[in-house]
Amino acid sequence: MPTYQLYYWPVLQGRGEFVRVLFEDAGIDYVDVARQPTENGGGVQALLAVMNDGIGGVVPYAPPIIVMEEQVVWQTANVLQFVSRREGLVPDDLYAQARLHQLQLTITDLVSEVHDTHHPISTGLYYEDQKAEALLATQQFIDHRLPKFLRHFELNLGASFEPDAVTYVDLSMWQAIEGLKAAFPRAMAKTLPDHPKLSALHASVAARPRLAAYVASERRLPFNEDGIFRPYPELDLLPSA
Repeated sequence: MPTYQLYYWPVLQGRGEFVRVLFEDAGIDYVDVARQPTENGGGVQALLAVMNDGIGGVVPYAPPIIVMEEQVVWQTANVLQFVSRREGLVPDDLYAQARLHQLQLTITDLVSEVHDTHHPISTGLYYEDQKAEALLATQQFIDHRLPKFLRHFELNLGASFEPDAVTYVDLSMWQAIEGLKAAFPRAMAKTLPDHPKLSALHASVAARPRLAAYVASERRLPFNEDGIFRPYPELDLLPSA
């Protein structure tokens, strides 16, 4: 059995993809449990069992969840930091770790705001029930929030990203840009070129051999209308200004 068991929804990238990207790029052996056959202990039933019953008295709130040695860790940023520390993929310096993780938490904020573009009222409603509000929310995101996030990451690349090593933050930034390009291709085509450091990071991470092999494989699911970065044509808006 691989060291890590990843529990996430089997039909979408979602937040679990940030964890998959780390595992794949670092060459860490893992099993994507819910994508395994039910007869082998996989499927959505296995994910729901961990969510409902927990392991060893620990009941996680929501996926992505990882299990190793009967220990349970969840929350995307927490999982990425834990695995990276455990596998020696972050610097030993405590302040360097904090600088990295605060950027990861800001990526988490970005991902949440992207999700809210297509579900601005409630996650309990279908997108079709809030399309007019989603259009307004998306325009506001593209006009105001997206530039602020991209500027923040552009300014902090030199100071807070590791210059000689790729970290979980670099990989998550690549995944976030991939998602933004899938969900808002016109806005990103106009905006990303104004951020040369981010563009260079995206290109360099994409060229990493293990990650490139994963992206080209069937294991990498396409972005779809069940995930976070949803390619709705009607929300593919340009900045107002």
